[in-house]
Amino acid sequence: MRLAADVSAESAAGLLGVDRSKVSAIEQGIRAISEERLRSLACHCDCADEKYVEALVAMTQTRKRGWWERYRGSLSAPILDIAELEAHATRMRCAHSVHIPGLLQTSDHALALFRFVVPALPEAEVALRLAYRLERQQVLAHDSAPEYVAIVHEAALRMQFGGAEVSRAQLEHLNHMSERDNVILRVLTFEAGGFPGAGQTVNYSEGPVPQLDTVQVDSTHGPDFLHTEAQLAKYRAQLDWMESLSLSPEASRDFIHRLARHV
Repeated sequence: MRLAADVSAESAAGLLGVDRSKVSAIEQGIRAISEERLRSLACHCDCADEKYVEALVAMTQTRKRGWWERYRGSLSAPILDIAELEAHATRMRCAHSVHIPGLLQTSDHALALFRFVVPALPEAEVALRLAYRLERQQVLAHDSAPEYVAIVHEAALRMQFGGAEVSRAQLEHLNHMSERDNVILRVLTFEAGGFPGAGQTVNYSEGPVPQLDTVQVDSTHGPDFLHTEAQLAKYRAQLDWMESLSLSPEASRDFIHRLARHV
């Protein structure tokens, strides 16, 4: 909001009665800001979007520590940010071309993946990451769980991490999860041909207003988070295109079932 209004951090600090470093800490989510100061800043930035301001105000009311804070100091901050992003999302969409989405993985499949990390993880770290991943999956299980749309390429379905038995169980688990009312699973087959994007994992989390949407992409050095309007628009278009090329949820379920029988 501040950048869109071309307001300097020094000017914002003067308005809020704090030093510049505190403004940076507020914008990074390290330091809290009161509702009164936030509304003053919105007024100073000429932000007339009431829904946007109210969504930001709602964020100032959050004081409860998330479950992921138990892993603070044991796992990196960007990894913990994924769980926090999922917890606050109103809707999620993702596209995976090599791996099964983390929220839909079985414990055996996830365990196999963690054993392919470079450099190799100590057993204690593997166990910690597995526990964290399984706890993340609970975001899809509660009564008010957000809609989750997963586009999974056939290549990811055919990757046999952990061997044939683990792969078969993973495929069956995907179909089981796809039967939930809030989970929509679509398969992008080899026959669909080319698709947009660089092939990396894309997770798009929608906020209460479009300005609070966030894209998380995977890289070899860890998760990256994108939020500018140009970036969001690009990934929305990419997901829309991939979804248009994919099978329907019903046809996807049948496809996975046939694949599981031949693993």
